Amino acid sequence: MKVYIETYGCTFNQADSQIMAGNLIKGNIDIVNSAEKADVIIINTCYVKLPTESKVINKIKNLQSKFPNKKIIISGCMVEVDPKKLNDIGPNCSWIGPHQLNKTVSIVKTAYDGGVSRAYGLSKDSKVGVPKLSENPYIHVIQICEGCLGACTYCCTRLARGPLNSYPIIDIVDEAKQAIKNGCVEIELTAQDTSAYGKDTGEKFSDLIRAVASLDGNFRVRIGMMNPKNIGDEIDDLIESFKLEKVYKFLHLPIQSGSNKVLNEMNRNHTVNEYKFIVEKFRNQIPELTLATDIIVGYPTETEEDFKETVDLVKDLKFSIIHISKYHHRLGAISSNLKEIPSDIMHKRSKYLTEIKYEITEMENKEFLGSDVEVLVVEKGRKGGFIAKTNSYIPVVVEDVKLGSFVNVHIYDVTGTYLLGRLIE
Repeated sequence: MKVYIETYGCTFNQADSQIMAGNLIKGNIDIVNSAEKADVIIINTCYVKLPTESKVINKIKNLQSKFPNKKIIISGCMVEVDPKKLNDIGPNCSWIGPHQLNKTVSIVKTAYDGGVSRAYGLSKDSKVGVPKLSENPYIHVIQICEGCLGACTYCCTRLARGPLNSYPIIDIVDEAKQAIKNGCVEIELTAQDTSAYGKDTGEKFSDLIRAVASLDGNFRVRIGMMNPKNIGDEIDDLIESFKLEKVYKFLHLPIQSGSNKVLNEMNRNHTVNEYKFIVEKFRNQIPELTLATDIIVGYPTETEEDFKETVDLVKDLKFSIIHISKYHHRLGAISSNLKEIPSDIMHKRSKYLTEIKYEITEMENKEFLGSDVEVLVVEKGRKGGFIAKTNSYIPVVVEDVKLGSFVNVHIYDVTGTYLLGRLIE
């Protein structure tokens, strides 16, 4: 039997696919790289944004039309968030909920034999120390916890992922140790909100970072997204853990809006000044820090003045990376009861903010022009060459290097999204 897995969404979702693939390999089922070669197709869905939802739904419909005799299984957040729609578009599809990955083999076998099997609902099963299969052996993703402590009004992901469930530090360290032994050079600690880690168990996120970064070997640790409200009293310990040599100087801290009024209406539980305080503390002690953020444009209550405050904040803090999303209602999200703002206004604001974003990032990247930096080569480029990361997690495109190696490069050109480097012999 041959199975193809197609994944949408975040790093956490990618790790879920790796677990499903690992379980299948352990069950003596082959993983193939295309739907054409497969007997069974798994679509691991993301439901956080409307454009992604549309893409996923179209994919499911197209697969059913193109391969009417092949068995299709749907996994991911859509299973928990919108089962009615999923049943309407794929009544003969099996399901694997994001908390039911340990049932992957049995569901695949049932589907292959012509049956329909559906496993969904929350569980406390750990996703650490389980079989995993990654396409890139040099990058290893570890899910440190699932769920969150938030109740953001625009979010439906929390409905799929449930309440916070942190996994023990000792288990996470053991998995990281094994990954490094297997040749991994980048450990990614991921979650819906990494700063919430341990708030349910009494363990500290800074202690986890320190434990992983203290392992033997030549590697780097990338810290996933942290929500400002959960950093709290741990900020000094977190900064000290970020200073460790093996930790990328990369902070993903979503702000979502530069307006205190909108932040309150989003139920973000932090203010602009509280956000700035965190950024200033990190930047003062880690000057080379790369700061990434997320911004939602066009939240239903966002006025022109609110948007102006967001623009002013972006210009003030000069984020290195900005993920901009246009607001859309999501099933089950509290804000879906509000009236959406006109799409032309939303598009205009998004376009304007995107232009500012590229101006800032290109200006920041130009500061690297002519410099020599150490980078870690982590993957092949889609258009040739290799993608390497600086110690601040800035991507560098470079030729003629070895995957998994640390090399020194000369930065000879830049763009608004990456650097171009030449190997220093």
